[in-house]
Amino acid sequence: QVQLVESGGGLVQAGGSLRLSCVASGRTFSTYVMGWFRQAPGLEREFVGAIAMTGYSTYYPDSMRGRFAISRDNAKRTVYLQMNNLKPEDTALYYCAVVRQPWKWGTYSPADISTWGQGTQVTVSS
Repeated sequence: QVQLVESGGGLVQAGGSLRLSCVASGRTFSTYVMGWFRQAPGLEREFVGAIAMTGYSTYYPDSMRGRFAISRDNAKRTVYLQMNNLKPEDTALYYCAVVRQPWKWGTYSPADISTWGQGTQVTVSS
């Protein structure tokens, strides 16, 4: 079973940027749709965006579009989340995930996920 390890989280001031990375084990990374989610204390896990197997297509919900960008390097078995102009409300634990559903131009839910990473904390100070 694939394992995911995120990194790149930390403390950043509002308006700053961070790039999260997620490295997958195994040899089948290029066959997975990959997603990013986040969860703030007391709130449900929230879909941030997803990227198709080839990396040519990405989807973000309206609330995430414009400041967040997902990319992947299949040779390195790595998916990235670039976050710009961060706001205090972006503070959360960020998770990468293997999506077990086919690619779609729409939102995925936690029920669509087969594997989660352990999460990496992002804290944005005002």
